[in-house]
Amino acid sequence: MTSLHLASRAGEGEGEGEGRGSWADEELVDPKKYLEERCKPQCVKPLYEYEKCVKRVEKDDTGHKHCTGQYFDYWSCIDKCVAPKLLEKLK
Repeated sequence: MTSLHLASRAGEGEGEGEGRGSWADEELVDPKKYLEERCKPQCVKPLYEYEKCVKRVEKDDTGHKHCTGQYFDYWSCIDKCVAPKLLEKLK
């Protein structure tokens, strides 16, 4: 089994780190999830509206009410915040 070594990692020079790690061992961070977490504070109002709706729907015994619109409003706000930042990272 072959492994790719990351010679450019901090603290490692050429030849160092042999047998210490491979690409598969590296922890990758999903920039979209990171940016979503950073954008959530900017979308407090749609989140509040969604949470209010959930409380109203919990009291509905008919099962006909839902909060799909508020849910999508919340995630649309997050997506609008994330999109330009994510596209910048992908360039």
